[in-house]
Amino acid sequence: MASLALSGSSLLNPHKTPHYTPKTPSSIRCDKLPESVRCRENGKPVTVGREYNGQLAPSFPSFLTTPNRLLLDRFSDPKADTRLRIFSGTANPSLSQEIACYMGLELGKIKIKRFADGEIYVQLQESVRGCDVYLVQPTCPPANENLMELLIMIDACRRASAKNITAVIPYFGYARADRKTQGRESIAAKLVANLITEAGADRVLACDLHSGQSMGYFDIPVDHVHGQPVILDYLASKTISSDDLVVVSPDVGGVARARAFAKKLSDAPLAIVDKRRHGHNVAEVMNLIGEVRGKVAVMVDDMIDTAGTIAKGAALLHQEGAREVYACTTHAVFSPPAIERLSSGLFQEVIVTNTIPVAEHNYFPQLTILSVANLLGETIWRVHDDCAGGFEPYSSLGID
Repeated sequence: MASLALSGSSLLNPHKTPHYTPKTPSSIRCDKLPESVRCRENGKPVTVGREYNGQLAPSFPSFLTTPNRLLLDRFSDPKADTRLRIFSGTANPSLSQEIACYMGLELGKIKIKRFADGEIYVQLQESVRGCDVYLVQPTCPPANENLMELLIMIDACRRASAKNITAVIPYFGYARADRKTQGRESIAAKLVANLITEAGADRVLACDLHSGQSMGYFDIPVDHVHGQPVILDYLASKTISSDDLVVVSPDVGGVARARAFAKKLSDAPLAIVDKRRHGHNVAEVMNLIGEVRGKVAVMVDDMIDTAGTIAKGAALLHQEGAREVYACTTHAVFSPPAIERLSSGLFQEVIVTNTIPVAEHNYFPQLTILSVANLLGETIWRVHDDCAGGFEPYSSLGID
């Protein structure tokens, strides 16, 4: 039987374990990177350079292992480009440190504190005059706190005469409020986009927006990075037989995402969970479109919040005879009671990325967290360099 083949992804060698553990060439030292920010495997710390799953932790995506003079010059003297600055908010400092480590840079010095009444104070503690500034801050829970912090960071950079300000938003909160489903509703995604633009951002770098139209809400350029390559490479390393694989969309709205995912997994067959509610306080009727009996089902979504939809879908897949069920998502929001539902035994493995920090008390045995730091770090370099120097095209990173 044919083994799983991965198409359209070149971030890692699929025969290596694809946890994105940050590591740099010998000329760059990241001694300040604490053990707690390492990518974790099934809730266990993963140490750089140590063997796990019988293999060493990888250091760079495979397309970076080919000789590239500009890349080598950049890493041999990362301080040569003094116009690039990266600052981290308080929402996900671990991811920010991994990105800076991958790029061979130090995080910029910034002071962020909260007054007794809850107001946020931001002060840059180094000059950014004439610099390209990248602010890493997902608007994850608490969404309002983190959003306001991002806006004040942008304003501080603008008033400090930064040349360009890019808001790096691994998880864009309020993205689900992207349209009116009933009368007299707000479209909060557009409002937040306006706030970020008016605060002074020149560009936005986001990862797996809930819907593509959210890019159109911004009046500034948006680089949309997909986390699929990270998850695809991990699944490819598991050598699941392509004859046994089926990709499942947990709802009708995610069919396009699941179809794109399936195409890159040896053009795997597609199944859809059709969920219908016939009235208020009436139990949902769930139907399965497609064949899953005896197969390994991979459920794909952009985020897991309370895990209600994906857990009910997994239960239906088991009823229909699926051998194993995997859950794959970019954003691990994990609002209660998500942990109880995900760890109930329905899933063989729950694969997420670190766009949102997962608290240690929320780890469970089936959880695998992959890092998108290399993906975002390389995207920042390409945006900063205007994709110059003979790099592969943006499509290799899945950037829109």
